[in-house]
Amino acid sequence: MAAGRGEFFRSFLEGLERKPEQPAPGRRQPGRGRGKPAAGVGQSGPGKGQPGGKRKKKRPPKAAPSSVSGNDHSCPELQKTDFPQIKPSPCEEGLMERLPSEILIKILSYLDASSLFCISHVSKLFHQLANDDVMWHKIYMSEFASQTWKPKSADDAALKVDPVEDRLAGHWKKMYFRTMAGQEMNKWRRELRDISPYTGLPRQTEWVLRYERNLNVSWELTVRDLLGRELTLEQSRAYFFESSVVVRWSGGSFPKYHHISNIQLHGVRKEKLKSPKVRKPGWRSLILKLDMKTQRGRFIGKDRLIKLMHLSPGFIIGIWRGQNSVAFIMVSLHFHKLVERSLLGSPVCPYSEPVDLPPVDNSDPEFGLHGYTLHFVLHNTGTEIMSGHFRQLSCHTVQIQRGLVELKVINRTNLSQHRSLSGNIKLPWKSEALEGSVENCCIITLTLLDEFQKPFWCVSSPICIMMAKKTLSFDYSGEHFLMEYQNSDGQVKMKLVWLKEQKQFFLISLTVYVSVFKVNKHFSRDY
Repeated sequence: MAAGRGEFFRSFLEGLERKPEQPAPGRRQPGRGRGKPAAGVGQSGPGKGQPGGKRKKKRPPKAAPSSVSGNDHSCPELQKTDFPQIKPSPCEEGLMERLPSEILIKILSYLDASSLFCISHVSKLFHQLANDDVMWHKIYMSEFASQTWKPKSADDAALKVDPVEDRLAGHWKKMYFRTMAGQEMNKWRRELRDISPYTGLPRQTEWVLRYERNLNVSWELTVRDLLGRELTLEQSRAYFFESSVVVRWSGGSFPKYHHISNIQLHGVRKEKLKSPKVRKPGWRSLILKLDMKTQRGRFIGKDRLIKLMHLSPGFIIGIWRGQNSVAFIMVSLHFHKLVERSLLGSPVCPYSEPVDLPPVDNSDPEFGLHGYTLHFVLHNTGTEIMSGHFRQLSCHTVQIQRGLVELKVINRTNLSQHRSLSGNIKLPWKSEALEGSVENCCIITLTLLDEFQKPFWCVSSPICIMMAKKTLSFDYSGEHFLMEYQNSDGQVKMKLVWLKEQKQFFLISLTVYVSVFKVNKHFSRDY
């Protein structure tokens, strides 16, 4: 009897340790633990309790469940691990997903537009609910109803159709964001309507870029090396002038000058947050992209610590002498459409200026060759060296040579037109704790207006002064120098003389050359 009971309990324990073949969720199998044992569980051989019978080979023991109770709701972890084919019970579903759509829409209706837009990216369900036109119509009307309201007659009100039902899905959401974007643009576009007759540019460009609270515009520089690594820097300083701005970046661990692959300049608009510790990415608008593989820098000057390299259109790279390391990077930007270029471009594509051609005048055989106005400035990062405004510049058809229209601004033989330059020509620089200045370098900012007083050719770029090989004028006894600038649209040539007694430069000649191709394209001519 004792041997039989011992064999029975040993077989029963083996059955408990063996994984059941067809488990039931949360319930013990019938016949296990009371009554007759299940087949193959309580038998050790041909007969129960017979010592001579052959035992089946034991399987390796497996971990038994911690509980074999009869509750209907077992532990979720055990169900996922041991019974993967069992569906979770209703209590395990998300509470929000089990709520009716009407209740969810009611909850979402308490959110503002930005929160509603963010929650639409949580799941497919919330994406569908958060795009409900009824909610967006209420948000749109609460924001802009007072601006779009106008009195209507009683007949119009009677024939009014529900604005939600007769629209496509997502209409009011698109209308809301389109109207918001339009209002943001109108804020600064109103400020840019006042055009200066002196420069032909909006008077408030600096105010919009520098002081407009809602815009918060800055410029970021992205430098990529040959290995594909990128370094993004926020501006260190911006120097504003009448028609241009010089932006400087310094203090970063720039790659070696010869290791730079390309440079990108972005205008960035960052949203002001209440907490200064919280950083939110802003919209980036590509302004300039410079490929160092196809464009070589031009040496323009040096001092005891650095040498300057100019990369067109307006980049200045300061390199530590003897180290090939970049000390700082500066860029000169003209004000013409600078607000639009800093805000309305995409991260990979610059802003495209709409073409506004002047009317064609077939009655004037030299239309496009006269009536120009030039606003000309020489400056550095701190001071203005020379500024001039010149009207009624013209060129006759017979004066067009080598595909260039020649506009004489200051004539060498007319002494009354000669201009003095205030101070020396130099370009100050700063990098972290070190600073200095490079002699015989400055920045030229040129704005050429057509006869309709619209910007025709705008330039802002570094320029250097070189000693002339021969005497340029016998009216002055000092040393003579040249300053030249050139790009695909035209050229600028200046002749200067250094008066040793007065210790200042005199500008004795200034000539602007404009490409005939540019003139023909702008005025629809065929010179």
